[in-house]
Amino acid sequence: MHHSTNKELILAIMVGTAGISLLVLWYQKVRKPRTAMNLRTFFSLGNTFDSTTLQDKTHNGQGTAAIFQRRQLQILDKLNELLANMEELKEEIRFLKETIPKLEEYIQDELGGKITVHRISPQHRARKRRATAVQNSATSNSSEEAESEGGYITANTDTEEQSFSVPKPFNTEIEDLKLDILLQKADHLRMTQSGKMESFELLCEHKEKFKDEIEFVWRFARAYGDMFELSTNTWEKKHYANIGKTLGEKAITRAPLNGHCHMWYAVLCGCVSQFEGLQNKINYGHHFKEHLDIAIQLLPEEPFLYYLNGRYCYTVSKLSWIEKKMATTLFGKIPSSTVQEALRNFLKVEEIHPGYSLLNYMYLAKCYVDLEENQNAWKFCNLALSLPTVTKEDKEAQTEVKAIIKSLKRVLDLGGDRIPKEC
Repeated sequence: MHHSTNKELILAIMVGTAGISLLVLWYQKVRKPRTAMNLRTFFSLGNTFDSTTLQDKTHNGQGTAAIFQRRQLQILDKLNELLANMEELKEEIRFLKETIPKLEEYIQDELGGKITVHRISPQHRARKRRATAVQNSATSNSSEEAESEGGYITANTDTEEQSFSVPKPFNTEIEDLKLDILLQKADHLRMTQSGKMESFELLCEHKEKFKDEIEFVWRFARAYGDMFELSTNTWEKKHYANIGKTLGEKAITRAPLNGHCHMWYAVLCGCVSQFEGLQNKINYGHHFKEHLDIAIQLLPEEPFLYYLNGRYCYTVSKLSWIEKKMATTLFGKIPSSTVQEALRNFLKVEEIHPGYSLLNYMYLAKCYVDLEENQNAWKFCNLALSLPTVTKEDKEAQTEVKAIIKSLKRVLDLGGDRIPKEC
């Protein structure tokens, strides 16, 4: 988290604490004295009883019953007053319980929305520009409804998105598509990096209509994974990951034999794990592997699954001793894997879909370097450089491939191996 974000959160906490303190002081000043006065009056009743008792001694036996009756009436009056005060106090406590949670909204308004940036999605910003004309005519709608247009700026954002209860957007030009046409269009759009956000927006616009269709739900979860990748803001990434994972949970519950549901639930578990501590990271790692294996059984010809499995195996094979020891202490045992197992998965990707991705070539090269098969490593490094860089990950992978080539040149020269002509 950036230093400026830390400062904003600390300021928010200070303002929130001040707000609660003001409420308490107000309550003590306005309400408490009255209650205290009534209690003092009630507890001073004993003194009244004492004086009355002294007076009673002067009365004859005929007046005893009347005096006793009067005392009972006095006690009943005081008890009634005390009960009324207690009811009023309970009502005030209930009011405070309802009011205090609203302090967050007040604090955010006072800070000018500085701490709510993580809840504003790119999808909301894009649609807001397109819907400006429509919103201007809808003056009767509340500001909260307008803010909820994209489904991300209300206080209970995650819950609303997960339950599909967000109000429908103010876009009167939304095309009423049939499910099969909608799914084809969403799939086609996300084939390019720039189209992923548009695909996400398209699914958002139709979520109310198709919220119970499993083919729609797993694609919606996948779209949140896409938005996780596209976002550069930590809070937004966490937001997308959590909502996507919840959608993935719903998908695998409704359709346990749908491989795509398990695949994208596994992916989003991996996304969420990035924001967790060691124990939860390992826990999500178990979920990732479990559902990945199920997905491979259900979709044996999906190259992306073998790529994910290869990365998982490679990462596990590279765990340090201390990381394994900590994981064993927490869970009793940890998954084990080898570079050879990772290599088999990456080769399976290439078998199903030759030239699948720059990243798969990079991992093939890394596996061969670890296994000291330098000629094969060199081969896949150059195949990686022959592919275009599309995503940020591609660019990072390209940089790493160039570093591998640099080190391989040193090794091949020193070892006397002949560098392939095509390299």
